[in-house]
Amino acid sequence: MMDKQHCMVRVHGLVKWFGDNVVLRGVDLTVSQGEVVVIMGPSGSGKTTFIRSLNFLELPDQGDIEIAGIALQAQGAKLRGDARHKVQAIRRKTAMVFQSFNLFPHMTALANVIEGLVSVKGMKKKQANERGLALLERVGLRHKADAYPGKLSGGQKQRVAIARALAMEPQVIFFDEPTSALDPELRDDVLQVMRELAEAGMTMLVVTHETRFARDVADRIVFMEGGHIVEDTTPDVFFSEAASERCRQFLRRVD
Repeated sequence: MMDKQHCMVRVHGLVKWFGDNVVLRGVDLTVSQGEVVVIMGPSGSGKTTFIRSLNFLELPDQGDIEIAGIALQAQGAKLRGDARHKVQAIRRKTAMVFQSFNLFPHMTALANVIEGLVSVKGMKKKQANERGLALLERVGLRHKADAYPGKLSGGQKQRVAIARALAMEPQVIFFDEPTSALDPELRDDVLQVMRELAEAGMTMLVVTHETRFARDVADRIVFMEGGHIVEDTTPDVFFSEAASERCRQFLRRVD
């Protein structure tokens, strides 16, 4: 396992608004290398906006972000000057797995996995194919290398998306409700891949309502409501009577 003392993600005073709607209200969070942090909360609490802001898919309006040693201040709707280059550097050190898979439908599973290796990293096609096949093997889908997304189940698509994320050798992976679009029987394979990544020491921030995964895998659980982090604690506390009444109410609804 990696040394968990090294800070991989540091966020201070993060604010994001859409018109008059303030979605994030001064969020602070620190994640150490190798930690798995699960983010939970009711719909509209700001979970997805928060995790998308860390990869600058949403541009935060205020606050400081440092990821993998790259620090910048939020600048609102536009990236100015050096900030643009820093965002590109952060994206090279991170990966995002979406609930809707975001695979290219006209590309095979293997082509989806290696696209970034070839187009961004400039890797030779033969070398990229070898790495892509190894990653598909890792997520149990080498036999689907030549299949197009339209021929894959939802769970298989998500595992291809994880292999694609791993291809870029990220230091942090952000997961935005990776199983919410899947039928219950398809979730376990995806969650097992995520468990294996956690065991290998990958730093992960996971927005999810999968309580069993959170109990078994998370180092910490962050509970958001109203654009704030209102709880940041261990799974043992979060899922016990020691949790706040608000957390217990949420868990009763989720369960």
